[in-house]
Amino acid sequence: MARTIDYGNLMHRAMRGLIFDVLTDVAENGLPGAHHFFITFDTTHPDAELADWLKDRYPSEMTVVMQHWFDDLQISESGFAVTLNFGDAPERMFIPFDAIQTFVDPSVEFGLRFETQDYDDDEEEDDEDDLGMGDDDPTPPEPPRPLRDRSKKDQPADSQERPTGEAEVVRLDKFRK
Repeated sequence: MARTIDYGNLMHRAMRGLIFDVLTDVAENGLPGAHHFFITFDTTHPDAELADWLKDRYPSEMTVVMQHWFDDLQISESGFAVTLNFGDAPERMFIPFDAIQTFVDPSVEFGLRFETQDYDDDEEEDDEDDLGMGDDDPTPPEPPRPLRDRSKKDQPADSQERPTGEAEVVRLDKFRK
C-alpha cells in the first residue's frame, strides 16, 4: 500500500496538543479573566474515569464546565484529571484527550470539534493509523471543524444540541487584539 499523509489525524493530534497546552497553563496559573471551558467528552471511552452515578446519568457523552469551581487539575500526556462540583458533591474524574468531542471557550468565541472515532485496544494498529498507514480504506477521515459560538446562559451544561451546517474557516487574525 502506498504511503499517504493522514491530515485528519495530524490535525486532531495538533488540536489535542493545543488543549494540552491550555490546560497545563490553567493548572499552573489558574483561569485568566473571563475564560472558561465547556468540554464535551465520550463517557464510553475505555480510559474515561467517572463516578458510576455520572456514567448512569450520562451514558454516552457529558459536557463539563470548568469555570468557577474546579480543583486539583492534573494534566498527563493521555488526558487530564480534575475534581468538579456536582450540586455540592465534589467528584474526581479523568478525561482522556482522545475522548474529547468539543472544547469551547465562549469568552473568546473559540471552539474545537473532533469527529467521532472508534476506540481500538490494538495499539500497534493505532500507531500505524497515526502515520497514515495500515488502513485498507482509502477514504480519509473528515478533518476537524471549528465550532460556532454556542454559549447561552440558559443552556444546560449537559445539552445534547449539536451545531449544524458546513464547516467554516476561522482566521486567526480575528482573535488577535
